[in-house]
Amino acid sequence: MFPEKYNPEPEEYNPEEVLTWDDVDRAAAHLLPQFNGEFDGLVMITRGGLFPGGILCEAMDIKNIHTAAVQLANTPNKTMAWPTFLQFPAESQVSGKRILVVDDIWADGTNMIAVKSRLKAAGAYVETAVLHFRPRSNLFPNTGPDYYGAITDRFIIYPWSVSPGFSSDYLSAPPPPPSSPTQPG
Repeated sequence: MFPEKYNPEPEEYNPEEVLTWDDVDRAAAHLLPQFNGEFDGLVMITRGGLFPGGILCEAMDIKNIHTAAVQLANTPNKTMAWPTFLQFPAESQVSGKRILVVDDIWADGTNMIAVKSRLKAAGAYVETAVLHFRPRSNLFPNTGPDYYGAITDRFIIYPWSVSPGFSSDYLSAPPPPPSSPTQPG
């Protein structure tokens, strides 16, 4: 059974932290010396892991690059449902290989644990890396990323994220009617 999802009281919410590309570069630079040896491939968890994964692939000269697209169930208690994989590397591409799985943040850990478990079941030797680890919201006690750039309790807004206050619902809503010009009085 999955653990109870952490739901802090409103006064416990921590402020947002808006990162720049320089901040991302510093977090990636902090990750690089932590790795021991070479990886046979890298799996980026979409969408947040695409940018840090790309940065790490380039810096570490990793040529075998894959993506894992994960979708959590749209239910009130998302912690009870196993994610659906919309995209995942074939077993033949990862079996017997040392694979680094990358995402931008380990918040509750469900995406990373799901991807790591599926890769291990396919015979891969899996290690995980994120730019930020948020242990307070982690659903998996005594588990976390193998490598991380920083620990935080803040809500991180990455340069590739949608701007604060912008709802993705806006993208599917019809455009507002054109406003009529005001007549000078």
